[in-house]
Amino acid sequence: MALLLLSPVLAGLALLVFFVDGRPVLFRQKRVGRNGHLFEILKFRTMCSSDAAQLPLTVAGDRRITYTGAILRKFKLDELPQFVNVLRGEMSFIGPRPEMPEYVQYQDALWRSVLEVRPGITDAATLVFRDEEQLLQSVADADSYYRATLLPAKLRIALRYRESRSLPRDLTLLWLTARYSIFPRNFDRERVLRALGAEAP
Repeated sequence: MALLLLSPVLAGLALLVFFVDGRPVLFRQKRVGRNGHLFEILKFRTMCSSDAAQLPLTVAGDRRITYTGAILRKFKLDELPQFVNVLRGEMSFIGPRPEMPEYVQYQDALWRSVLEVRPGITDAATLVFRDEEQLLQSVADADSYYRATLLPAKLRIALRYRESRSLPRDLTLLWLTARYSIFPRNFDRERVLRALGAEAP
């Protein structure tokens, strides 16, 4: 139903990427799903096609990002093709964001707990760290900071949310995700933490 309702938007965005930035329209990347199974996540391409497969992390102001891509990323519109992943059963609406294989530590108990559930388009950690690209821009070594600080914090938030998950909380999460996608300048991390009953990372 979501794909049907969003089909005009998806078609319009696909045409925008095609006519402004060319092919390919979609960006495909291997991610780790439930129980460690790999799948191919779908996004609208936001980087120059020759650069998209290089450094895995993206920071604010990354020169690989196209002008169209910057707009799509600002409003999280590049994530919309993941409704196809949901339809395939690889993802759900709400769940921990799927990571690239190089960042997953299968021997870690925290990771094993997170991988017990299907990954999602949005979750509490994704919303709390909506400004992740800005945070990574402010550090000297983005990869080390992501591995040592951001990723463990995201995993802990995702696990705590799962343990206290309820329908009202899920509806709040979906509402806040939509709100901050439409009005990203109004993003308030503390408000998100309070609304979702999450602890500060």
